[in-house]
Amino acid sequence: MIPPNGLLRIGTRTTPVALAQARHVQDLVVKTAPDIVTQIVGVDVPIDRRDGGFASSGGKDGFLREIDRRLLEGRVDIAVHSMKDVPGDVPLPEGTTFGAYLPREDVRDAVVFRSGSPWRSLADVPQGTTVGASSVRRAAQLLRLRPDLRVEQIQGDVAARLDRLDEQDHYAALVLARSGLERLGAGDRIREVLSHDVMCPPVGAGVTGLQCRVDDTTVVDLLYQIDDAVTRTHVTAERMLLHNLRGHGGSPIAAHCHTTPDGRLALRGMVFTRDGRHVVEASGRDDPDRPARLGTTVATELLRKGARALIDAAPRLGGLPRPWPGPARDRALRHRVGWR
Repeated sequence: MIPPNGLLRIGTRTTPVALAQARHVQDLVVKTAPDIVTQIVGVDVPIDRRDGGFASSGGKDGFLREIDRRLLEGRVDIAVHSMKDVPGDVPLPEGTTFGAYLPREDVRDAVVFRSGSPWRSLADVPQGTTVGASSVRRAAQLLRLRPDLRVEQIQGDVAARLDRLDEQDHYAALVLARSGLERLGAGDRIREVLSHDVMCPPVGAGVTGLQCRVDDTTVVDLLYQIDDAVTRTHVTAERMLLHNLRGHGGSPIAAHCHTTPDGRLALRGMVFTRDGRHVVEASGRDDPDRPARLGTTVATELLRKGARALIDAAPRLGGLPRPWPGPARDRALRHRVGWR
């Protein structure tokens, strides 16, 4: 199981949360194959800074293009992704795949207040209070829950957002991913956890995906050993929904798949306008070996209800639109799990 050069290079973003995520991957690899020597390779792109991050134009696409290039050139052996950041409208580069999905972490969002705040939940917050959110998905659902709040975009990685919350008087609270706060060691800042019924998560929430080269059989075999089959099934359903909706970096899409007590798959999908006033929602169930069919079914119902207009109206993050494959290639690649 030892790579030919004796070294397994793990490519990752350089934000604190991403580096913590990569170290977790490193620990799993070492436990699975103790003889392998690992190295974390930080992939830093100019836009990926504490004052911009993935909410800025070019952030997501910049990192994805750079990590793809390094993976294809053999400069890294594994690329670590938060699957919620991987869009659904462009396929993976030819010759690469997601070799493993790690067990899913908590998908719920959490509410964090400024240090010293007397409030313990959103229900305590007065009308007109400014709350920060980094996505249309969060903003729309917050305004559905509390239309009297002032919800504004806040950019940067999690650490930067927490700093701005405490150092400025502008935001009274932030809504952030619970898993990211825990990974950063800031779980003690959480005052309220929002159920996924109240705040439907993004596609791939709480999931770490490990991308590798298809022809690198040593790495493929290694990742197979740490792949979580249940998570792969759930992510497949969610990402097939995203693919069929042609969701991009700014798409106001939320979806969550889980296994019901009777062993079936259940998928819920939602598409919003920025202000939360217009929402289309659909859900469905299917057999556990049919996640792709389930994702397609729920996406088709969302489109029937008018989701296309809401998605097209949303601003696209990450710069100029990337070309969409033609119908023939679309059909040929539809079976792939690794769409982005």
